[in-house]
Amino acid sequence: MKNLFLMTAIGAALVAGPAIAKKREMPVATATGAAVDCITISQIRESRVRSDSVIDFRTGGKKWYRNTLPSSCPALGFEERFSYRTSLNQLCAVDTIAVLQTFGGHLQEGPRCGLGKFQPVELAKVARK
Repeated sequence: MKNLFLMTAIGAALVAGPAIAKKREMPVATATGAAVDCITISQIRESRVRSDSVIDFRTGGKKWYRNTLPSSCPALGFEERFSYRTSLNQLCAVDTIAVLQTFGGHLQEGPRCGLGKFQPVELAKVARK
């Protein structure tokens, strides 16, 4: 009986883990032009995962592109990291990303999800608390 209670408590803690993750505010994005199908990989300076379905990419200078995935990508918002493979020098709406997860101390690809179009945006400043 004691072991059953311990296993239930461990299971509940594992399920509750992601729900405890720090809640981040997503900056409001105002469109600054027409959405494009692709952005050049060599121009990407950083990416910021905002949720399971939104990634912001910064290219040279302060130009931002918001990519809203057509479907929610499980664990993307929690892990905040992904990989991609392409044979071109561009990342496009037809490409997929893989959520990077740590299993047994090793980094592995998790769920694979499709990208959407890249919307050029101006990001509002998020107030720090």
